[in-house]
Amino acid sequence: MTIHDFDMARWLLGEEPQWVMAAASVLTDVKIGELGDFDSVNVILRTPGGRQAVITNSRRASYGYDQRIEVHGEKGSVAAANTHEAKVQIATSDGFQKPPLLNFFMTRYTSAYANEIAAFVAALNDGTVPPTSGEDGLKALALAEAALLSVREKRAVDISEVLGR
Repeated sequence: MTIHDFDMARWLLGEEPQWVMAAASVLTDVKIGELGDFDSVNVILRTPGGRQAVITNSRRASYGYDQRIEVHGEKGSVAAANTHEAKVQIATSDGFQKPPLLNFFMTRYTSAYANEIAAFVAALNDGTVPPTSGEDGLKALALAEAALLSVREKRAVDISEVLGR
């Protein structure tokens, strides 16, 4: 479930992660554990320049599809909040109420998927290089493999251990 976050982290960090440290548990779905997977994970990625990304994932959010991101730097921060079914917020003496979160990734990312497909088709038609490559997929997979190794061995794992480079 974290592979997409590895893609995003690589892009946001602007520098390839050098090592990964991860912890994982099975807290909400015993069947996932029986399959050898996890439902709750925390991952730290660190680049050679010291940049860090912290990823926290859970397969279960009873209140909706919760996905947020924050980036902190020396001059400030930026955050992308959750997407709700509507942009209406009601405030009364009882407090604030918002519509529920979009509850399925296909609903939340419909336009993103359409934009990805359009960029790919445009690259094919124009003969240009697509914005992502097989190398990007390989690097995200290497981060995932390093995270699994980190969970199993309870230690930070250098990406070179997985890539063999």
